[in-house]
Amino acid sequence: MKLRLWQHECITKAIYQYKNCHSHFLCLATPGAGKTLMAAILAKQLFDADLIDLVICIAPSIIVSDDFREELEVQMGRKLDGKLGSIGRVLTYQAMISECDIWDLFESHNVFVIFDEIHHCAGSDLKNANTWGGKIISEIQGKAAYTLALTGTPWRSDNIPIALSSYCENGLVHCDYSYGLPQAITDNVCRIPSITLIDNDKITLNESGMRTSYKSFKDLLTTSNCSYQSVVENEDLIKYMLGQANRKLDSLRKQFPNAGGLIVASSVIHANNISRLLKQHYNEDSDVATYLEDDALKTIREYKYSSRKWIISVGMISEGTNIPRLRVCCHLTRVKTELYFRQILGRILRADSANTSTGYIYIPAEPTLNEYSHRVAEDIPLDNIVQFNICSVGQQEIKHVPCHNEIDEGEYDLELGLLQKDTNKEPEPQCFAPSLSQTYESTLGVFGQFRQRIFTLNGIAVE
Repeated sequence: MKLRLWQHECITKAIYQYKNCHSHFLCLATPGAGKTLMAAILAKQLFDADLIDLVICIAPSIIVSDDFREELEVQMGRKLDGKLGSIGRVLTYQAMISECDIWDLFESHNVFVIFDEIHHCAGSDLKNANTWGGKIISEIQGKAAYTLALTGTPWRSDNIPIALSSYCENGLVHCDYSYGLPQAITDNVCRIPSITLIDNDKITLNESGMRTSYKSFKDLLTTSNCSYQSVVENEDLIKYMLGQANRKLDSLRKQFPNAGGLIVASSVIHANNISRLLKQHYNEDSDVATYLEDDALKTIREYKYSSRKWIISVGMISEGTNIPRLRVCCHLTRVKTELYFRQILGRILRADSANTSTGYIYIPAEPTLNEYSHRVAEDIPLDNIVQFNICSVGQQEIKHVPCHNEIDEGEYDLELGLLQKDTNKEPEPQCFAPSLSQTYESTLGVFGQFRQRIFTLNGIAVE
């Protein structure tokens, strides 16, 4: 198989370091760059060179781990199902916690361990480690023959050090190899992003009979007690965003018949309500995948290989999920961290064989999300990237939704629906700061023109 230049360079450098007494290698590569294939071929080369006996791969979700297992088995020509005769095993970080059968293998075999999306695992030692990071420190660190860590977002929202990672003197993350925006432009691996921030210049908040007017979501959210959840659950706002996104997807499907759309919801009830509105107002069916459904993984797999238009997710389709036909997204989750914002954006930027279109994401103009969008623009070296357009509609009223505590994605494993608290000279090191503007170029992989539009919904009343 012909490798991309970056994949060849990364494999060559990793093998060089492994052979020169450096057992750990951290690869930072933009979403959609081909980290899975690179890791699989690296494993094969190590195995063919008799440097390793077994391969263990650990990923953040079942969907991602299944993709990894398939690629490893294709490249290595051997099973990695953990059964007799296989040469390894692929599992999730959550499954790793209860695992007790494989750790003895490190004493008798040369084991190569691949950590996908290593930023989920925190801790420089057992004192500051989260559950996943602690397991790596106690069972794998210093015991595996070689380890490979992969990430597209080399920092954590809680600022705890990433497990197995080293840091430069100025506190920046040390990377052994990086594949960023300039290379992604050259290789045409990601789509052009278009971020649409939807705002409202006539909002009325009714609190105990007292009505107050606001000129924007920023004004509303920073000067009142109204929660962002109230905004993303407003049916008129949802209908407007769905209308914009559905029209865009229809236009794309004229050229790309299998183009799909992703809607990221805040809860199961929210997801089902969005599905109802999509059907009621636009006569569009949708698949719904949430962590409470027994067949959610099957739903995602079937959607991936179909030509159905819309899928609505609560935490099931974020980082690492490989569905290249996704081209449009509605961001309606109440989670507002940079990490999650970029993970969602990355779902519509993954290139496929028809990589000639833009990836479109529609977001309420909440202040922090607005800031993240501008940081994306700052990292793209083009003029006139941000554009402001106003689109008005008639009078509408939206019932106010009671406030709820917002979820911190660093503490909530959306894939599993479980609470998960996060608690010798290297050759040519590369360092990255833990902020979007400083790491975006090497982690998001967006190229070309970025267009931002702000739409207003005149007359919406929030009650």
